Amino acid sequence: MTNAQKWMAAFLGLFLILLILGRVTKKDDGTEAMSMQMMQQSQQAAQETDGLSLMRQTGCVTCHGSNLQGTKMAPALAGLKEYWSRDKLINYLRNPSSFGSDERFVEYKSKFKNVVMPSYNNVDVKNLGKIADYLLTK
Repeated sequence: MTNAQKWMAAFLGLFLILLILGRVTKKDDGTEAMSMQMMQQSQQAAQETDGLSLMRQTGCVTCHGSNLQGTKMAPALAGLKEYWSRDKLINYLRNPSSFGSDERFVEYKSKFKNVVMPSYNNVDVKNLGKIADYLLTK
């Protein structure tokens, strides 16, 4: 055995001893449950951030406003879960013109003249799903 191999074996042995000692002396005082809860909250915040950042990238805030409360060009994007399911919203984002006969969209066309909702069929469906998830929580 070479010196490098001896040092590597000693290092791995020390690592295993410390790992075993850490497991044996570990106390379960409920901090694991708290850390799991904190991880879930951070993941939810990351999803929201992802949805909002994707909306900024695709240009939604240009017409709907930076706070998504609507502008003279487009309606507010709050309370969408009353009218939309996740799949239906994704389909709308991919092809908005196919929803043109819906009563609400006829009203929007008269209120927001000469403004056309672009289709996002070139955006990855996973990203549209993140946007839809974000919008349905607003």
